[in-house]
Amino acid sequence: MKAPVPPPYRLGELRERVIASLANADDERHFSVLRALAGGLDDPEYRPWEYYFRAEPVPEGLTREEWWYAVRTARASSARPTPFIMKDGTRLTFNLPDRFLRLNEEITAQARGQVELPGEVATQGMRDRYLINSLYEEAITSSQMEGASTTRRDAKKMLREKKDPRTRSERMILNNFLALEFVREHLGEELTPEFICGVHRTVTDGTLDEVEDAGRLQRQGEERIRIYGSEGDEQLLHVPPPAEELPERLQRLCDFANGVGEYASQYVPPLVRALVVHFMMGYDHYFVDGNGRTARVIAQWVMLREGFFLMDFVPVSRLLRRAPAQYARSFLEVEQDEGDLTYFLIWHAEVMCRAIRELHEYLARKSKEMEEVKHLLRLTELNNRQIGVIEEALKHSAMTVTAAAHADKYRVTLQTAHADLRGLEDGGYLMRVKRGRSFEWYAVPDLARRVRGTDA
Repeated sequence: MKAPVPPPYRLGELRERVIASLANADDERHFSVLRALAGGLDDPEYRPWEYYFRAEPVPEGLTREEWWYAVRTARASSARPTPFIMKDGTRLTFNLPDRFLRLNEEITAQARGQVELPGEVATQGMRDRYLINSLYEEAITSSQMEGASTTRRDAKKMLREKKDPRTRSERMILNNFLALEFVREHLGEELTPEFICGVHRTVTDGTLDEVEDAGRLQRQGEERIRIYGSEGDEQLLHVPPPAEELPERLQRLCDFANGVGEYASQYVPPLVRALVVHFMMGYDHYFVDGNGRTARVIAQWVMLREGFFLMDFVPVSRLLRRAPAQYARSFLEVEQDEGDLTYFLIWHAEVMCRAIRELHEYLARKSKEMEEVKHLLRLTELNNRQIGVIEEALKHSAMTVTAAAHADKYRVTLQTAHADLRGLEDGGYLMRVKRGRSFEWYAVPDLARRVRGTDA
Protein backbone atom coordinates (compact mmCIF):
# COMPACT_ATOMS: atom_id res chain seq x y z
CA MET A 1 0.00 0.00 0.00
CA LYS A 2 1.03 3.62 -0.42
CA ALA A 3 1.52 5.25 2.97
CA PRO A 4 -0.26 8.58 3.52
CA VAL A 5 1.80 11.76 3.26
CA PRO A 6 2.84 12.64 6.85
CA PRO A 7 2.65 16.20 8.20
CA PRO A 8 5.98 17.95 7.62
CA TYR A 9 6.38 19.10 11.24
CA ARG A 10 5.02 18.41 14.68
CA LEU A 11 2.78 21.11 16.09
CA GLY A 12 5.52 22.64 18.26
CA GLU A 13 7.95 22.86 15.36
CA LEU A 14 5.22 24.21 13.12
CA ARG A 15 4.43 26.95 15.63
CA GLU A 16 8.08 28.05 15.65
CA ARG A 17 8.19 28.14 11.83
CA VAL A 18 5.02 30.21 11.61
CA ILE A 19 6.27 32.66 14.24
CA ALA A 20 9.58 32.97 12.40
CA SER A 21 7.85 33.53 9.05
CA LEU A 22 5.83 36.38 10.55
CA ALA A 23 8.81 38.16 12.07
CA ASN A 24 9.15 40.59 9.17
CA ALA A 25 5.61 40.29 7.78
CA ASP A 26 3.20 43.20 7.40
CA ASP A 27 0.11 43.73 9.54
CA GLU A 28 -2.22 42.13 6.98
CA ARG A 29 -0.26 38.85 7.13
CA HIS A 30 -0.39 38.92 10.92
CA PHE A 31 -4.16 39.51 10.88
CA SER A 32 -4.68 36.66 8.38
CA VAL A 33 -2.94 34.17 10.66
CA LEU A 34 -4.71 35.50 13.77
CA ARG A 35 -8.11 35.18 12.07
CA ALA A 36 -7.29 31.60 11.10
CA LEU A 37 -6.22 30.78 14.64
CA ALA A 38 -9.51 32.18 15.95
CA GLY A 39 -11.14 29.02 14.59
CA GLY A 40 -12.65 30.13 11.34
CA LEU A 41 -10.70 27.52 9.39
CA ASP A 42 -11.49 24.49 11.54
CA ASP A 43 -12.36 21.41 9.46
CA PRO A 44 -15.54 19.55 10.61
CA GLU A 45 -14.74 16.75 8.15
CA TYR A 46 -11.46 16.20 10.01
CA ARG A 47 -9.22 15.56 7.03
CA PRO A 48 -5.52 14.67 7.43
CA TRP A 49 -2.50 16.68 6.29
CA GLU A 50 -2.51 14.83 2.97
CA TYR A 51 -5.66 16.75 2.03
CA TYR A 52 -4.11 20.12 2.92
CA PHE A 53 -0.91 19.14 1.11
CA ARG A 54 -2.82 19.00 -2.19
CA ALA A 55 -6.01 21.03 -1.67
CA GLU A 56 -6.63 24.17 -3.69
CA PRO A 57 -7.08 26.99 -3.23
CA VAL A 58 -5.16 27.85 -0.09
CA PRO A 59 -7.09 30.44 1.99
CA GLU A 60 -6.17 33.97 1.03
CA GLY A 61 -3.37 35.46 3.06
CA LEU A 62 -2.03 32.13 4.33
CA THR A 63 0.69 29.73 3.30
CA ARG A 64 -0.12 26.05 3.20
CA GLU A 65 1.81 25.50 6.46
CA GLU A 66 -0.07 28.34 8.18
CA TRP A 67 -3.38 26.85 7.03
CA TRP A 68 -2.48 23.47 8.55
CA TYR A 69 -1.15 25.18 11.68
CA ALA A 70 -4.50 26.90 12.25
CA VAL A 71 -6.45 23.67 11.80
CA ARG A 72 -4.05 21.61 13.90
CA THR A 73 -4.04 24.20 16.71
CA ALA A 74 -7.85 24.18 16.85
CA ARG A 75 -7.83 20.41 17.14
CA ALA A 76 -5.18 20.41 19.86
CA SER A 77 -7.20 22.90 21.93
CA SER A 78 -10.25 20.58 22.05
CA ALA A 79 -8.45 17.22 22.15
CA ARG A 80 -9.39 14.77 24.88
CA PRO A 81 -6.58 12.75 26.47
CA THR A 82 -6.45 8.98 26.84
CA PRO A 83 -4.31 6.92 29.24
CA PHE A 84 -2.17 5.74 26.33
CA ILE A 85 1.14 7.01 24.97
CA MET A 86 3.04 6.28 21.79
CA LYS A 87 6.58 4.92 21.73
CA ASP A 88 8.05 8.43 21.84
CA GLY A 89 5.94 9.38 24.87
CA THR A 90 3.31 11.36 22.92
CA ARG A 91 -0.10 11.20 24.58
CA LEU A 92 -2.81 9.67 22.38
CA THR A 93 -5.87 11.92 22.16
CA PHE A 94 -9.16 12.13 20.30
CA ASN A 95 -11.66 14.75 19.20
CA LEU A 96 -15.41 14.50 18.62
CA PRO A 97 -15.97 16.46 15.37
CA ASP A 98 -19.38 16.70 13.73
CA ARG A 99 -18.47 14.02 11.23
CA PHE A 100 -17.89 11.47 13.99
CA LEU A 101 -20.83 12.62 16.12
CA ARG A 102 -23.24 11.97 13.24
CA LEU A 103 -21.82 8.48 12.78
CA ASN A 104 -21.86 7.79 16.50
CA GLU A 105 -25.52 8.81 16.73
CA GLU A 106 -26.51 6.55 13.84
CA ILE A 107 -24.62 3.54 15.21
CA THR A 108 -25.86 4.06 18.76
CA ALA A 109 -29.48 4.43 17.64
CA GLN A 110 -29.42 1.30 15.50
CA ALA A 111 -27.01 -1.04 17.26
CA ARG A 112 -28.11 -0.64 20.89
CA GLY A 113 -31.35 -1.74 22.51
CA GLN A 114 -33.87 -4.17 21.02
CA VAL A 115 -32.70 -5.87 17.85
CA GLU A 116 -35.59 -5.95 15.37
CA LEU A 117 -35.71 -8.12 12.26
CA PRO A 118 -38.32 -7.47 9.58
CA GLY A 119 -41.36 -9.53 8.62
CA GLU A 120 -40.74 -13.14 7.72
CA VAL A 121 -37.19 -13.18 9.13
CA ALA A 122 -38.26 -12.17 12.64
CA THR A 123 -38.67 -15.67 14.10
CA GLN A 124 -36.25 -16.86 16.77
CA GLY A 125 -35.05 -19.58 14.42
CA MET A 126 -34.22 -17.06 11.72
CA ARG A 127 -32.53 -14.76 14.26
CA ASP A 128 -30.35 -17.66 15.34
CA ARG A 129 -29.60 -18.51 11.73
CA TYR A 130 -28.47 -14.96 10.90
CA LEU A 131 -26.45 -14.80 14.10
CA ILE A 132 -24.56 -18.00 13.37
CA ASN A 133 -24.02 -16.94 9.75
CA SER A 134 -22.63 -13.62 11.00
CA LEU A 135 -20.22 -15.44 13.31
CA TYR A 136 -19.17 -17.65 10.40
CA GLU A 137 -18.55 -14.59 8.20
CA GLU A 138 -16.59 -12.76 10.90
CA ALA A 139 -14.43 -15.81 11.63
CA ILE A 140 -13.73 -16.42 7.95
CA THR A 141 -12.99 -12.86 6.82
CA SER A 142 -10.98 -11.94 9.93
CA SER A 143 -8.79 -15.01 9.28
CA GLN A 144 -8.54 -14.29 5.55
CA MET A 145 -7.21 -10.83 6.41
CA GLU A 146 -4.24 -12.59 8.01
CA GLY A 147 -3.54 -15.12 5.29
CA ALA A 148 -6.17 -17.88 5.53
CA SER A 149 -6.73 -19.05 1.97
CA THR A 150 -9.76 -21.35 2.29
CA THR A 151 -12.82 -20.33 0.26
CA ARG A 152 -15.88 -19.04 2.11
CA ARG A 153 -17.91 -21.94 0.80
CA ASP A 154 -15.51 -24.61 2.07
CA ALA A 155 -14.99 -22.78 5.37
CA LYS A 156 -18.74 -22.47 6.01
CA LYS A 157 -19.23 -26.13 5.16
CA MET A 158 -16.54 -27.08 7.69
CA LEU A 159 -18.09 -24.92 10.42
CA ARG A 160 -21.68 -25.89 9.67
CA GLU A 161 -20.96 -29.62 9.59
CA LYS A 162 -18.55 -29.39 12.55
CA LYS A 163 -15.78 -31.11 10.62
CA ASP A 164 -12.17 -31.20 11.80
CA PRO A 165 -9.97 -28.63 10.02
CA ARG A 166 -7.70 -30.13 7.36
CA THR A 167 -5.35 -27.19 6.81
CA ARG A 168 -3.78 -24.36 8.80
CA SER A 169 -6.19 -21.93 7.12
CA GLU A 170 -9.20 -23.96 8.22
CA ARG A 171 -7.74 -24.19 11.73
CA MET A 172 -7.40 -20.39 11.84
CA ILE A 173 -11.06 -19.98 10.86
CA LEU A 174 -12.33 -22.57 13.34
CA ASN A 175 -10.25 -20.99 16.10
CA ASN A 176 -11.66 -17.56 15.29
CA PHE A 177 -15.21 -18.91 15.42
CA LEU A 178 -14.57 -20.58 18.79
CA ALA A 179 -13.07 -17.36 20.15
CA LEU A 180 -16.11 -15.33 19.04
CA GLU A 181 -18.43 -17.82 20.71
CA PHE A 182 -16.27 -17.79 23.85
CA VAL A 183 -16.35 -14.01 24.31
CA ARG A 184 -20.12 -13.91 23.72
CA GLU A 185 -20.50 -16.25 26.70
CA HIS A 186 -18.39 -13.98 28.96
CA LEU A 187 -19.90 -10.54 28.49
CA GLY A 188 -20.40 -10.12 32.23
CA GLU A 189 -16.70 -10.31 33.00
CA GLU A 190 -14.14 -7.55 33.16
CA LEU A 191 -11.26 -7.38 30.72
CA THR A 192 -8.00 -8.74 32.15
CA PRO A 193 -4.61 -9.62 30.66
CA GLU A 194 -5.39 -13.27 31.39
CA PHE A 195 -8.68 -13.00 29.48
CA ILE A 196 -6.95 -11.50 26.43
CA CYS A 197 -4.18 -14.11 26.55
CA GLY A 198 -6.84 -16.82 26.75
CA VAL A 199 -8.54 -15.44 23.63
CA HIS A 200 -5.19 -15.36 21.86
CA ARG A 201 -4.55 -18.96 22.90
CA THR A 202 -7.87 -19.97 21.33
CA VAL A 203 -7.27 -17.90 18.18
CA THR A 204 -3.81 -19.37 17.53
CA ASP A 205 -4.27 -22.96 18.76
CA GLY A 206 -2.43 -25.29 16.40
CA THR A 207 -1.37 -22.52 13.98
CA LEU A 208 1.93 -21.24 15.42
CA ASP A 209 5.42 -22.55 14.69
CA GLU A 210 6.10 -22.72 18.44
CA VAL A 211 3.22 -24.11 20.51
CA GLU A 212 4.32 -22.25 23.64
CA ASP A 213 3.84 -18.87 21.88
CA ALA A 214 0.07 -19.24 22.11
CA GLY A 215 -1.39 -17.06 24.84
CA ARG A 216 1.81 -15.35 25.98
CA LEU A 217 3.16 -11.83 25.48
CA GLN A 218 6.39 -11.29 23.64
CA ARG A 219 9.30 -11.12 26.08
CA GLN A 220 12.24 -8.81 26.50
CA GLY A 221 15.06 -9.82 24.21
CA GLU A 222 12.80 -11.29 21.53
CA GLU A 223 12.72 -9.63 18.13
CA ARG A 224 9.56 -7.57 17.88
CA ILE A 225 7.22 -8.30 15.03
CA ARG A 226 7.30 -5.61 12.33
CA ILE A 227 4.43 -4.59 10.11
CA TYR A 228 5.15 -4.15 6.42
CA GLY A 229 2.99 -3.20 3.48
CA SER A 230 1.15 -5.73 1.32
CA GLU A 231 2.79 -9.01 0.34
CA GLY A 232 6.03 -8.37 -1.55
CA ASP A 233 6.14 -4.78 -0.30
CA GLU A 234 9.26 -4.03 1.76
CA GLN A 235 7.86 -0.74 3.07
CA LEU A 236 8.08 -0.79 6.88
CA LEU A 237 4.86 0.66 8.28
CA HIS A 238 5.07 0.11 12.03
CA VAL A 239 7.36 -1.18 14.76
CA PRO A 240 5.46 -1.82 18.04
CA PRO A 241 6.71 -0.68 21.46
CA PRO A 242 9.49 -2.64 23.20
CA ALA A 243 8.48 -6.01 24.63
CA GLU A 244 9.42 -5.06 28.18
CA GLU A 245 6.64 -2.44 28.15
CA LEU A 246 3.90 -4.86 27.12
CA PRO A 247 2.67 -6.07 30.54
CA GLU A 248 2.13 -2.51 31.77
CA ARG A 249 0.58 -1.41 28.48
CA LEU A 250 -1.79 -4.39 28.45
CA GLN A 251 -2.92 -3.70 32.03
CA ARG A 252 -3.52 -0.06 31.08
CA LEU A 253 -5.65 -1.25 28.17
CA CYS A 254 -7.74 -3.44 30.47
CA ASP A 255 -8.21 -0.60 32.96
CA PHE A 256 -9.41 1.68 30.17
CA ALA A 257 -11.86 -0.94 28.88
CA ASN A 258 -13.19 -1.45 32.41
CA GLY A 259 -13.54 2.28 33.04
CA VAL A 260 -10.97 2.46 35.86
CA GLY A 261 -7.46 3.84 36.29
CA GLU A 262 -6.09 7.02 34.75
CA TYR A 263 -8.74 9.38 33.33
CA ALA A 264 -11.50 7.12 34.73
CA SER A 265 -13.56 10.20 35.64
CA GLN A 266 -13.56 11.38 32.02
CA TYR A 267 -16.63 10.36 30.03
CA VAL A 268 -15.74 8.30 26.98
CA PRO A 269 -18.56 7.45 24.55
CA PRO A 270 -19.03 3.64 24.42
CA LEU A 271 -18.24 3.48 20.70
CA VAL A 272 -15.03 5.45 21.24
CA ARG A 273 -14.01 3.10 24.07
CA ALA A 274 -14.44 0.02 21.86
CA LEU A 275 -12.58 1.54 18.91
CA VAL A 276 -9.69 2.81 21.04
CA VAL A 277 -9.25 -0.71 22.46
CA HIS A 278 -9.12 -1.99 18.88
CA PHE A 279 -6.50 0.58 17.92
CA MET A 280 -4.28 0.02 20.94
CA MET A 281 -4.20 -3.75 20.46
CA GLY A 282 -3.12 -3.19 16.88
CA TYR A 283 -0.55 -0.56 17.88
CA ASP A 284 1.01 -2.53 20.76
CA HIS A 285 1.05 -5.97 19.05
CA TYR A 286 1.40 -8.09 22.18
CA PHE A 287 1.93 -11.47 20.54
CA VAL A 288 4.18 -13.24 18.05
CA ASP A 289 1.27 -13.78 15.65
CA GLY A 290 -2.53 -13.52 15.59
CA ASN A 291 -2.59 -9.94 16.86
CA GLY A 292 -5.14 -8.71 14.31
CA ARG A 293 -7.56 -11.58 14.89
CA THR A 294 -7.29 -11.23 18.65
CA ALA A 295 -7.80 -7.46 18.46
CA ARG A 296 -10.96 -7.82 16.36
CA VAL A 297 -12.40 -10.48 18.69
CA ILE A 298 -11.73 -8.34 21.78
CA ALA A 299 -13.12 -5.23 20.04
CA GLN A 300 -16.28 -7.21 19.23
CA TRP A 301 -16.51 -8.26 22.88
CA VAL A 302 -16.18 -4.64 24.07
CA MET A 303 -18.86 -3.55 21.59
CA LEU A 304 -21.29 -6.19 22.87
CA ARG A 305 -20.45 -5.44 26.50
CA GLU A 306 -21.12 -1.75 25.84
CA GLY A 307 -24.61 -2.68 24.63
CA PHE A 308 -24.19 -2.66 20.83
CA PHE A 309 -26.15 -5.89 20.48
CA LEU A 310 -26.82 -5.55 16.75
CA MET A 311 -23.09 -6.02 16.15
CA ASP A 312 -23.70 -9.70 16.86
CA PHE A 313 -25.32 -9.76 13.41
CA VAL A 314 -22.76 -7.55 11.63
CA PRO A 315 -19.53 -9.16 10.33
CA VAL A 316 -17.47 -5.95 10.24
CA SER A 317 -14.31 -7.75 9.09
CA ARG A 318 -15.99 -8.44 5.75
CA LEU A 319 -15.91 -4.70 5.03
CA LEU A 320 -12.43 -4.27 6.50
CA ARG A 321 -11.19 -6.98 4.14
CA ARG A 322 -12.63 -5.11 1.16
CA ALA A 323 -10.39 -2.14 1.97
CA PRO A 324 -7.16 -3.45 3.54
CA ALA A 325 -5.14 -0.39 2.49
CA GLN A 326 -7.60 2.01 4.10
CA TYR A 327 -7.66 -0.18 7.23
CA ALA A 328 -3.88 0.13 7.49
CA ARG A 329 -4.01 3.87 6.74
CA SER A 330 -6.42 4.40 9.63
CA PHE A 331 -3.63 3.23 11.95
CA LEU A 332 -0.87 5.14 10.17
CA GLU A 333 -2.67 8.48 10.13
CA VAL A 334 -2.91 8.35 13.93
CA GLU A 335 0.76 7.57 14.34
CA GLN A 336 1.84 10.22 11.81
CA ASP A 337 -0.25 13.01 13.33
CA GLU A 338 1.00 12.96 16.93
CA GLY A 339 -1.37 10.29 18.22
CA ASP A 340 -4.65 11.82 17.05
CA LEU A 341 -7.03 8.85 17.24
CA THR A 342 -9.85 10.74 15.54
CA TYR A 343 -8.86 9.50 12.09
CA PHE A 344 -9.18 5.89 13.25
CA LEU A 345 -12.50 6.57 14.99
CA ILE A 346 -14.06 8.21 11.93
CA TRP A 347 -12.97 5.60 9.42
CA HIS A 348 -14.10 2.65 11.53
CA ALA A 349 -17.40 4.31 12.43
CA GLU A 350 -18.07 4.77 8.71
CA VAL A 351 -17.32 1.08 8.11
CA MET A 352 -19.69 0.09 10.90
CA CYS A 353 -22.45 2.30 9.51
CA ARG A 354 -22.06 0.70 6.09
CA ALA A 355 -22.16 -2.76 7.66
CA ILE A 356 -25.36 -1.95 9.57
CA ARG A 357 -27.02 -0.52 6.45
CA GLU A 358 -26.03 -3.59 4.45
CA LEU A 359 -27.54 -5.80 7.16
CA HIS A 360 -30.86 -3.95 6.98
CA GLU A 361 -30.86 -4.10 3.19
CA TYR A 362 -30.08 -7.83 3.29
CA LEU A 363 -32.82 -8.57 5.82
CA ALA A 364 -35.37 -6.55 3.88
CA ARG A 365 -34.42 -8.42 0.72
CA LYS A 366 -34.67 -11.79 2.49
CA SER A 367 -38.04 -10.87 3.96
CA LYS A 368 -39.34 -10.02 0.50
CA GLU A 369 -37.91 -13.26 -0.89
CA MET A 370 -39.66 -15.26 1.82
CA GLU A 371 -42.99 -13.66 0.91
CA GLU A 372 -42.41 -14.44 -2.78
CA VAL A 373 -41.47 -18.04 -1.97
CA LYS A 374 -44.63 -18.53 0.11
CA HIS A 375 -46.71 -17.21 -2.77
CA LEU A 376 -44.98 -19.51 -5.27
CA LEU A 377 -45.50 -22.54 -3.03
CA ARG A 378 -49.27 -21.95 -3.11
CA LEU A 379 -49.15 -22.22 -6.91
CA THR A 380 -47.57 -25.69 -6.89
CA GLU A 381 -49.29 -29.06 -6.68
CA LEU A 382 -47.85 -29.65 -3.22
CA ASN A 383 -50.33 -30.30 -0.44
CA ASN A 384 -50.58 -28.06 2.62
CA ARG A 385 -48.51 -30.44 4.74
CA GLN A 386 -45.66 -30.42 2.23
CA ILE A 387 -45.84 -26.64 1.96
CA GLY A 388 -45.63 -26.47 5.75
CA VAL A 389 -42.43 -28.58 5.74
CA ILE A 390 -40.78 -26.30 3.15
CA GLU A 391 -41.77 -23.11 4.98
CA GLU A 392 -40.35 -24.51 8.21
CA ALA A 393 -37.12 -25.49 6.44
CA LEU A 394 -36.77 -21.99 4.98
CA LYS A 395 -37.02 -20.53 8.48
CA HIS A 396 -34.74 -23.12 10.11
CA SER A 397 -31.96 -24.17 7.74
CA ALA A 398 -30.75 -26.92 10.09
CA MET A 399 -34.21 -28.51 10.35
CA THR A 400 -34.55 -32.28 9.94
CA VAL A 401 -37.79 -34.23 9.90
CA THR A 402 -38.71 -37.90 10.20
CA ALA A 403 -41.81 -39.61 8.90
CA ALA A 404 -42.93 -40.33 12.46
CA ALA A 405 -42.61 -36.68 13.50
CA HIS A 406 -44.40 -35.52 10.35
CA ALA A 407 -47.22 -38.01 10.91
CA ASP A 408 -47.62 -36.89 14.52
CA LYS A 409 -47.61 -33.18 13.68
CA TYR A 410 -50.24 -33.39 10.92
CA ARG A 411 -52.24 -36.30 12.36
CA VAL A 412 -51.82 -38.55 9.34
CA THR A 413 -50.77 -42.15 8.92
CA LEU A 414 -47.12 -43.15 8.70
CA GLN A 415 -47.72 -44.21 5.10
CA THR A 416 -49.07 -40.76 4.20
CA ALA A 417 -46.16 -39.08 5.98
CA HIS A 418 -43.67 -41.18 3.99
CA ALA A 419 -45.49 -40.24 0.78
CA ASP A 420 -45.33 -36.51 1.66
CA LEU A 421 -41.60 -36.56 2.41
CA ARG A 422 -40.65 -38.77 -0.52
CA GLY A 423 -42.66 -36.48 -2.77
CA LEU A 424 -40.60 -33.51 -1.53
CA GLU A 425 -37.45 -35.52 -2.06
CA ASP A 426 -38.45 -36.43 -5.62
CA GLY A 427 -39.30 -32.79 -6.28
CA GLY A 428 -35.79 -31.71 -5.30
CA TYR A 429 -36.78 -29.89 -2.10
CA LEU A 430 -35.42 -32.32 0.49
CA MET A 431 -32.54 -34.78 0.81
CA ARG A 432 -32.64 -38.04 2.74
CA VAL A 433 -30.10 -39.67 5.05
CA LYS A 434 -30.33 -42.93 7.01
CA ARG A 435 -30.10 -42.65 10.80
CA GLY A 436 -29.99 -46.09 12.40
CA ARG A 437 -33.00 -47.99 11.11
CA SER A 438 -34.99 -44.96 9.98
CA PHE A 439 -34.60 -42.02 7.62
CA GLU A 440 -34.38 -38.27 8.15
CA TRP A 441 -35.02 -35.57 5.57
CA TYR A 442 -33.38 -32.14 5.45
CA ALA A 443 -33.54 -29.18 3.07
CA VAL A 444 -31.36 -28.94 -0.02
CA PRO A 445 -28.78 -26.12 0.28
CA ASP A 446 -30.47 -23.89 -2.33
CA LEU A 447 -34.06 -24.50 -1.22
CA ALA A 448 -35.29 -20.94 -1.77
CA ARG A 449 -33.80 -20.88 -5.28
CA ARG A 450 -35.35 -24.27 -5.98
CA VAL A 451 -38.80 -22.97 -4.99
CA ARG A 452 -38.43 -19.80 -7.07
CA GLY A 453 -37.49 -21.93 -10.06
CA THR A 454 -40.59 -24.13 -9.74
CA ASP A 455 -42.97 -24.04 -12.67
CA ALA A 456 -46.37 -22.93 -11.46
